[in-house]
Amino acid sequence: MYFLQDPPHLSHPYRGDRLLLALLERALPAVCRAALDDDLDALGDYAQMAWRRTCTTTRRKPVLTQWDAWGQRVDRIELTTAWQEGAQLTTQHAVLAAGHGKNEHARLEEFARVYLYHVASEFYTCPLAMTDGAATAIRASGNRELIERALPHFLSRDASTFWLSGQWMTENTGGSDVGNTETIARQDADGRWRLYGRKWFSSAVVGEAALALARPEGAGTGTAALALFYVETMDSQRRKPELVIDRLKDKLGTHELPTAEIHLEGLPAWPLGELAHGVRQVAPMLNVTRTWNAICAIASMARAISLACDYATRRQAFGRPLIEQPLHAQTLADMQAEFEGAFALAFEVAHLLGRVEHGAAAPHEAALLRLLTPLAKLWTGKLAVKLCSEALECFGGAGYIEDTGLPQLLRDAQVYAIWEGTTNVLSLDSLRALAGDTFAALRTAVHDWSASADDASAIGTIVATLDAAAAHLDAHGSNRDSLEAGARGLALTLARCASAALLVRQATWSSRHGDSRPAAALQRFVSHGLNRLIAPDANNTALLLG
Repeated sequence: MYFLQDPPHLSHPYRGDRLLLALLERALPAVCRAALDDDLDALGDYAQMAWRRTCTTTRRKPVLTQWDAWGQRVDRIELTTAWQEGAQLTTQHAVLAAGHGKNEHARLEEFARVYLYHVASEFYTCPLAMTDGAATAIRASGNRELIERALPHFLSRDASTFWLSGQWMTENTGGSDVGNTETIARQDADGRWRLYGRKWFSSAVVGEAALALARPEGAGTGTAALALFYVETMDSQRRKPELVIDRLKDKLGTHELPTAEIHLEGLPAWPLGELAHGVRQVAPMLNVTRTWNAICAIASMARAISLACDYATRRQAFGRPLIEQPLHAQTLADMQAEFEGAFALAFEVAHLLGRVEHGAAAPHEAALLRLLTPLAKLWTGKLAVKLCSEALECFGGAGYIEDTGLPQLLRDAQVYAIWEGTTNVLSLDSLRALAGDTFAALRTAVHDWSASADDASAIGTIVATLDAAAAHLDAHGSNRDSLEAGARGLALTLARCASAALLVRQATWSSRHGDSRPAAALQRFVSHGLNRLIAPDANNTALLLG
């Protein structure tokens, strides 16, 4: 009989996740737990079922059919099973609606659901993030017509009335530099605004609505002249003829997510507000979509580490399980410590978002949210690629075999560092966020998180690293080019300091509840180093690129 290796088994993502369980016990009032626990348990069940399906069926991609048999343009997209199940799961378990509840913990409750649903959803969470962002932006606009028209659909708890929203910003001219947007908004004879142009990346074009940047006809050049518009894409069950799908993108990962190139040929549109400063109107949803990105990134890390750890108990090498091999165990523990830091930061941003939105935050926390959001997004995005790659290596050759379901984890992870701003874009955003009293707000938060802490050594390292970051800012503050050249190192340093301080808080709380594992994670995380500052050398850079 030939040897057959037992594949990794996925433990229940909710019942077996000590980090999430401890977070909810520490941060969430007991009165909020009953309905949430039911949803999280069900989403964990779905995640296990979806993993089994991944391992036993051939992966599919969306299929675009542009013409029917009689020559009519239909632009019909056939979706994967997980996407067909998305609306029902989202509405049944309040994956999106929970974030718009009436209490300061609403975002924490929402993102606990997102964390469990994400990997199983096959990136159905991407349009959910954009829908959440759209709901936030429309509400912030104060546009009563659109609030009453769109929000009941976006936040519906009924799959039959639920709508997804896309986000149409990127054009051929570039992604982050939206000032070159070429889409034009024109008013027709009846006063209706219509959009004309091409959008180069339109994720989840299957949605019923979208927010789009466009330049009103006759407006000036540059970013300030852009306006933000709301559009609807469907006439009953048929896609509007003014929305033409050119093709679906063939991407490295996120294969199940239908990302399209589209033409707008007079698509009816509603301005959210004034016919200018559209990028400013996008700002309210950036904290939301970037938080989605960070939570989804740690969800991928959690899945990769869970499978790698389980496999280490099942795979024998040199006479004993991998988990008993010292170097392999060391590698897994290093991964776990980094993940716990990322988990702490991402969920702190999620909880902070809800407190700020509901006016329950301390005076310094609005500035803190403005800084921590890009920090969490950029660091978790980079770390997800690193940890998913390391996890695949833990499986040896099996990690490179497509039908194990493992390579998809790595391919999908690469998107987290790209969506909602690349690492460099977010590093510069973090730099801008440090203007004013924001650094002082971070110091205040670190002090609060580490109050009554047991690990004086870790606190000393965090404070010393923050001092080094402040000295770096002082040393390079008069030279903008030098400051920007070192922005990535500064951002990663601040992200790691914040994560370490949050681990101090969790370790202190957990040790008093009989669990010493968070303290071990803190010790290992700090031992990996917090300081990622670099001293930019413009001459050296020029020589290397010359």
